[in-house]
Amino acid sequence: MCAMVTMTANGQTVGRGITQVPGIRVGQFTLPGGLTGCTVVLADGDGAVGGVAQRGGAPGTRETDLLDPLNLVERVNAIVLSGGSAFGLDAAQGVTMYLEERNIGFKTNAGVVPIVPAAILFDLGFGGNKVRPTADCGYKAAGAATSGPVAEGNVGAGAGATVGKIGGGRMPMKSGLGSAAILLPSGLIVGAIVAVNAVGDVIDPFNGAVVAGARDASGKLADARTVLRTGAQTTTARPGEHTTIGVVATNAKLTKAQASRMALMADDGLARALFPSHTLGDGDTVFALATGRWNGNPDVSNVGALAADMMAEAIVRAAVMAKRSGGLPAASDIGTVPARFR
Repeated sequence: MCAMVTMTANGQTVGRGITQVPGIRVGQFTLPGGLTGCTVVLADGDGAVGGVAQRGGAPGTRETDLLDPLNLVERVNAIVLSGGSAFGLDAAQGVTMYLEERNIGFKTNAGVVPIVPAAILFDLGFGGNKVRPTADCGYKAAGAATSGPVAEGNVGAGAGATVGKIGGGRMPMKSGLGSAAILLPSGLIVGAIVAVNAVGDVIDPFNGAVVAGARDASGKLADARTVLRTGAQTTTARPGEHTTIGVVATNAKLTKAQASRMALMADDGLARALFPSHTLGDGDTVFALATGRWNGNPDVSNVGALAADMMAEAIVRAAVMAKRSGGLPAASDIGTVPARFR
């Protein structure tokens, strides 16, 4: 599915997703069987200033140290989000190869070195799946990248994503990949893309309703907030077997430190739209990209606030756009899709 036009709480239009940011393209590849895959966010030209926030307790990442503002390289050529747990980090190598073939990357005396940070989520075994994203997956996703509407739901890194895994006899639901963006009258654009594979439930920040999550024996939503507040039995999340990973992007001109601040603030979108978030079982990671194509004077606090807003919206969309898969129902199957998406 592709990103639909919806409305945010303040009435601003949300368009084709993160690709609404000029210079940002998204490519995806879903492996045969449709149970895992990878998503590539490309930053055209010389790339975009990058940042990262990593708050989950069980991350699987590549090149995140490079994004520390204390370190040399500022610009990122691509970000890879992948299923397959640690095996899925191979997808980034395929993107690196794709970019090198096109002479895109950090310039050195020996040629270009593409800068491709990545993060993975755990979908091993989903629906009986036994395949994993490889370098070929990343290469094909990069080759498919477009500035058109972002495909959402059971695609790319979201193909095997699930939510509501607090256990205690409760059953999870299907989630996926979502994207959202906002364009201000000033020309400032902020967008987000996210693959949601959380321990917790997806919560709509507009009204606090559960969109997808843990289900009780009758198949109804258990509401993780109620479960935890009443002290009901749960199962300790196993480290590394979950994780929500995403990217926020803007056309504003930001320094590397400001991009990291944007990522940090955007991570608040996870706390708004997932309960619980940042657990020991989640490797929650958010990357930031600033293309610098807008000539306005950005207030990084405002940019970060909008990034958090779009991240939360993209998380809800990941649940809304998902379809039944691997024997698990999605929000559209149990009638919990928020009215604004119908």
